[in-house]
Amino acid sequence: MASSRTTVRVVVAGDRGTGKSSLIAAAASESFPECIQPLLPPTRLAPDFYPDGVPVVIIDTSSSLENRGRLAEELKRADAVVLTYACDQPATLDHLSNFWLHELRRLEVKVPVIVVGCKLDLRDERHSLSLEQVMAPIMRQFREIETCIECSAANLVQVPEVFYYAQKAVLHPTAPLFDQETQALKPRCVRALKRIFILCDHDMDGALNDTELNEFQVKCFNAPLQPAEIVGVKRVVQEQLPDGVNELGLTLTGFLFLHALFIEKGRLETTWTVLRKFGYDDDIKLRGDLLAVPSKKAPDQSVELTGEAVEFLKGVFSLFDNDKDGALRHSELEDLFSTAPESPWDEAPYKEAAERTLLGGISLNSFLSQWAFMTLRDPARSLANLIYIGYSCDPASALRVTSRRLADRKKQQTDRNVFQCFVFGPKNAGKSALLKSFLGRPISDSYTSTTEDHYAVNDVDQLVGTKKTLILREIPEDGVKKLLSNKESLAACDVAVFVYDSSDEYSLKRTSELLLEVARQGEESGFGVPSLLIAAKDDLNSYPMAIKDSAKISQDVRIGAPIHLSVKERDLNSIFIRIVNAATHPHLSVPETEIGRTKKHYRQLVNRSLVLVSVGTAVAVVGLAAYRAYAARKNSAN
Repeated sequence: MASSRTTVRVVVAGDRGTGKSSLIAAAASESFPECIQPLLPPTRLAPDFYPDGVPVVIIDTSSSLENRGRLAEELKRADAVVLTYACDQPATLDHLSNFWLHELRRLEVKVPVIVVGCKLDLRDERHSLSLEQVMAPIMRQFREIETCIECSAANLVQVPEVFYYAQKAVLHPTAPLFDQETQALKPRCVRALKRIFILCDHDMDGALNDTELNEFQVKCFNAPLQPAEIVGVKRVVQEQLPDGVNELGLTLTGFLFLHALFIEKGRLETTWTVLRKFGYDDDIKLRGDLLAVPSKKAPDQSVELTGEAVEFLKGVFSLFDNDKDGALRHSELEDLFSTAPESPWDEAPYKEAAERTLLGGISLNSFLSQWAFMTLRDPARSLANLIYIGYSCDPASALRVTSRRLADRKKQQTDRNVFQCFVFGPKNAGKSALLKSFLGRPISDSYTSTTEDHYAVNDVDQLVGTKKTLILREIPEDGVKKLLSNKESLAACDVAVFVYDSSDEYSLKRTSELLLEVARQGEESGFGVPSLLIAAKDDLNSYPMAIKDSAKISQDVRIGAPIHLSVKERDLNSIFIRIVNAATHPHLSVPETEIGRTKKHYRQLVNRSLVLVSVGTAVAVVGLAAYRAYAARKNSAN
């Protein structure tokens, strides 16, 4: 199966007089040009020129100083670069390693490089070293060199091969599959091939029997293996890797060994064909067209896992919980994601977002909460990882789009299972401590200012017996302005909390300012959110006017009184249940500014006037109809 590319653009560069133009002309015409212009126009090799059926466009370049700007532009647009030197001019090879390869790095041209020695027919054979001797030290220094080749345009020796290797390096690149330094398959390639092996191991006995091998061969290459060929394949593996074959068939170790062998022998297209047949792209990730992610029609919608996907994940959790202790240890979690390109939770914002057991494991509830978080934040990533770990149902059955938050507010209820809460507050108010308490983690005595968004996710048991997933997103004070610069920033928010240090008068003042900023944004954008005021650090003595001042702030914006809590003394005052309850009643506790109330009152007056006008119009129409009926009866009577 070929790459999805429709063309391969190859740029030829190198010192003047190294044979660039002659090489291109000889490849296109299959003859040596006696007279050739200094710089050729773009040259196209037809799709049927090489077996992959993808046309190659070759760009000739000038190495003169006045054309350096144009050269740099062409190199940056290249899919592959052919660097030339002249076999009869050793200085051009030195310049290639001392200038050209460094120039590609300076320009950040990160594409395969083919080094080509032109004018092979003119080389002095008396003082020649083998190509391998000459290029080995250069290739060790510059890993971007895919291959090296010598050719003669005059004698038409290995001319087509130059652009074949360039095309092959683009369509079937080595770098994603194989580490030249360690001479081993790269981790992402191993993970993809492991998933393919598991998908082909229909009887799940840990080996591919002859039938399964044949089905794999037909699926990937549209041709079965003959019995003698299967025996031959197994023999090759067993001779070099005894545990690559057992009495049941080809093991995973043997399957991986075969692909490493293909790559070492230059048959990269074999492994790429297999990967692409199973839906992988050039980055060894599932192609986007295989991920049926439901689209949101409005910014205040979100994406959640369906019940079917949740049940699948519960089964996966149980399967990989080898010691049946109700938690996945790091090694068990790594094993679970061993068929994904990498573990999706090894980096921010997922790495520290979920609650962990004392031994560092993750419980089923935390596992499902983490999936809910990933689904809300990045639905495509979530769906891809579901498929990587074995979700075989229709991908469209895994995710669902919620109703709009505005619609929920009008209905005064919501069917969401996952709520996102924005946590606002000034520095040192207790925001991070609140997130840590949500995950059951101890708080630090020393203060460290938060400079970027942090997340905490967990499930919350409601008083009525149902569970909801709550995602707390801590917004640093310095990040509020940037957040609110996006007019739709509150569309993804189900509820907001405003945390202040109850012992600090300035903290409350700054929190009230943040509350008003967010309230104004909600009124202007139409994405107002239920809001709670949290008086943190209740274990400290509050300043004299604290209760009166905080009560006035709540009353001014018409939200509930502040909720007092102390993370230090573990008195959380059911705060997380309260947050979820506010989110499940989206029509309540939405703050109003004075301007917002005035506009709301004006709209109500206008609407009332329109109602009165419509009623008056209706009465007039009815009266007119009655009069016409009366007049008609009167005329008929006369």
